[in-house]
Amino acid sequence: MNIEIPEFSDVLSLEAHLSEPGDALVSDFSELSGDILVLGAGGKMGPTLAKMARKAMDRAGCSAKVIAVARFSDSEVKLRLEASGVETVTCDLLDTDSVRELPDAPNVLFMAGMKFGASGNPAFTWAMNALCPAIVAERYYNSRIVVFSSGNIYPFVSAGTKGASEDVPTSPVGEYAQSVLARERMFEYFACEMGTHILQYRLNYAVEPRYGIPVDLALKILSNEPIDLSMGFVNLIWQRDANEIALRSLNRASNPPEILNVTGLEILSVRALAEKLGERLGQVPMFLGHEEPEALLADASKCAQYFGEPPTTVDAMLDAVARWVQQGGSLLGKPTKFQVRDGNF
Repeated sequence: MNIEIPEFSDVLSLEAHLSEPGDALVSDFSELSGDILVLGAGGKMGPTLAKMARKAMDRAGCSAKVIAVARFSDSEVKLRLEASGVETVTCDLLDTDSVRELPDAPNVLFMAGMKFGASGNPAFTWAMNALCPAIVAERYYNSRIVVFSSGNIYPFVSAGTKGASEDVPTSPVGEYAQSVLARERMFEYFACEMGTHILQYRLNYAVEPRYGIPVDLALKILSNEPIDLSMGFVNLIWQRDANEIALRSLNRASNPPEILNVTGLEILSVRALAEKLGERLGQVPMFLGHEEPEALLADASKCAQYFGEPPTTVDAMLDAVARWVQQGGSLLGKPTKFQVRDGNF
């Protein structure tokens, strides 16, 4: 069943939608035991994911806590989380002593990481994407952990295929993708040594009106900038759907670790996406270069088998993004850089 995306008047109404749990998640949470800890909750997806967890617990009649942990450089994010019933803890996840002081929780979502500006600060990128996971994996070895990862660790595959499945050997290009694979390996190591139950959640690309590939395309169209077609094909998933899959994945954490590609089932043409957005925005997009035959694509068939096909359609995503951008809605200012082919983000 497809989910309609309402019109949003402000950030609060947008986040209310992005944090709305489905019946399946509420049902799962009725059988989930213990608190949920969201590590790195101050980023793009963390706030709405934590809010969704709180709503689902409330509707399931569960009194366990949802605890969001981050540096919280944006104090407004912290306040909005607390107003929704999510407890917050300010913590530097690279500080081993501080991580040891965090509350115990049987259910952990690890969302911390570094991508934007990675090529300009490789040491910090590796610290966040490899050292931080080791610190957290040691602290929470006795929890079930959903580890946010990325499809960037796969090789490019032909756009004529279904995308890279979980069985395709990793082949990360560039230091960012290499460090993301290191994140997975750190958690895998502790799973082997300590018996931790883990799910590696390989996501690409989440979309909502404040960021994502359609937002990147819309901004270029409105500013009459040409759109680079060298990465000519992509996968997309609406952030609300990605949030729900992440929370439901707690029940799929296993030892050895489960690996799960999380995205939409369609392989989408960047040119076609831009043209559809152009129609909605009343402007004709300009293009640069041509589509390479291979792209960074993931096959999410296993995810659909577990949780069903994501219910939000691509056309609904484009409608929502176009409306938000046209009305001057706030943006996160974090371009996806999806067109990068050399791994330098």
